[in-house]
Amino acid sequence: MSTSPAASVLTDRERAEVAAANAGGRQPVVFVHGLWLLPSSWDAWRAHFESLGYATLAPGWPDDPETVEAARAHPEVLAGKTVGQVTDHFADVIRLLDREPIVVGHSFGGLITQKLAGLGLARAAVAIDPAPFRGVLPLPLSALRASAPVLTNPANYNRAVSLTFDQFRYAFANAVPAGEAADLYRTYVVAAPGRPLFQAATANLNPRTEASVDVARPDRGPLLVISGEKDHIVPWAVAHASYDLQLKNPSPTEITEIPGRGHSLVVDSGWREVADTAAAFLARHGAGPDAGPDAGPDAGPDAGPDAGP
Repeated sequence: MSTSPAASVLTDRERAEVAAANAGGRQPVVFVHGLWLLPSSWDAWRAHFESLGYATLAPGWPDDPETVEAARAHPEVLAGKTVGQVTDHFADVIRLLDREPIVVGHSFGGLITQKLAGLGLARAAVAIDPAPFRGVLPLPLSALRASAPVLTNPANYNRAVSLTFDQFRYAFANAVPAGEAADLYRTYVVAAPGRPLFQAATANLNPRTEASVDVARPDRGPLLVISGEKDHIVPWAVAHASYDLQLKNPSPTEITEIPGRGHSLVVDSGWREVADTAAAFLARHGAGPDAGPDAGPDAGPDAGPDAGP
């Protein structure tokens, strides 16, 4: 599906992952991480999806360091990124693939996943606890509290912002034991650009915001929204509002809630349940690893009707 050369910002690792996916000929899956994480947060998912027969890629956001250690040593390189810049970067990667990919994203990666699908760049998409976009109206108190470390200081718009453990515990890891929360914090958490949070917070006031999604594009492909029951950053009301807006699309749109799970659901000890939920959706809508490149959205053997909330 290559239509234009990728921008020079692609890293050697990203180019190598594209080359490997094209050489193998398997259905590619592109994973999109969110704030306070790096592409390595998808390592377990990638191994699992590779075992199912997919080719996987986990591009970074522009200027992402390759390791958590490097990101912690130089947090300033993470500052200033916008939703539009990140979306463009992933679009550059996708346009180098020979086959239209599945896109799976978490948090702000879930918002970017929906933007990419709205650009017609995804065969199917899974948005996990997705950050809100223009038109999503609920503002639960837990989401305001979880975003407060960034939004309470306007200077954070241009900064990379770190979370204390207590802030991470509330925002991400409220649904796991304290010991596991501490392990997750040590293993995964890095600073994050403040700008995307400001973009999402003001999206409904700015008709030209980058935090917007084309929900009506007819070739968007099947979309699943996954919500963690106990998520403080993206509670059910926010995820369901995104789902409601996506129902305008003619392609299948589903939403499911994972009981007892918080925002850390893609990296904590229960990640496999979420991954299997995503994989089952893809197989049901003709985007399994064995489906041909021209298979339709309902080509899977277990294809069924659109699921409601």
